[in-house]
Amino acid sequence: MADRISVIIPALDEQDYIRYALDGLRKQSMRNFETIVVDGGSSDKTVSIAKSFANVITCRKRGTGRARNMGARKATGNILLFIDADTKPSPKLLETYSGIFSCRDIVAATGPIYPIDSNNFWIRKGYEFVSVFLVRLSILVGRPAIVGSNFAVRASKFRAAGGFDESLMTYEDWALSNKIKKYGKVEYSKKAVVHTSARRIKSWGIFGYVAFYLTDAIMYKFTGRSRKMYEIVR
Repeated sequence: MADRISVIIPALDEQDYIRYALDGLRKQSMRNFETIVVDGGSSDKTVSIAKSFANVITCRKRGTGRARNMGARKATGNILLFIDADTKPSPKLLETYSGIFSCRDIVAATGPIYPIDSNNFWIRKGYEFVSVFLVRLSILVGRPAIVGSNFAVRASKFRAAGGFDESLMTYEDWALSNKIKKYGKVEYSKKAVVHTSARRIKSWGIFGYVAFYLTDAIMYKFTGRSRKMYEIVR
């Protein structure tokens, strides 16, 4: 029996961006999937736009990890794919993941994340460095650090691992990556491509963005916690 994929998208005031995700899903080569948008109480047209293609549920208390967990609880697929509202999946993303998870030893998978709205050389290289080099390296050394905007996981193992840590404002995806590895193999596929908005980097500036996440990563590495002062965007 073929795997069914549940695509889970946390969203908050994303009327200008959620079409990236929905349009990309409409064009998928694989059709055996469902789309769940978890809205954090948007005040714009996010919900009405999402309802044209997705099952929309409301998360009363905001937070990315909380929204993703709520979507996972409603999911009917045996593979969960987490992307963001401003992230566009490549046309064969779901087909690629379906093929990857046909190997029963694999419990989680990811692939490259590239900017969708920036031709800036340094921004593009930054995405490549993180989502291609660093993520692949983390998997190779047995310390997977999957980015939440392109995170596929077997539903049964996701639940066994307890899902995302809702106490973390950032790096809840890294925390789950490390919990899930004990259940089987984590795979990286260069064909599992998504493109996402670089709007936050543009807003913060490259150096401000790098400085925030570098210091936050060091804090998470040594304390297991992340910063509490962080703008909730989903």
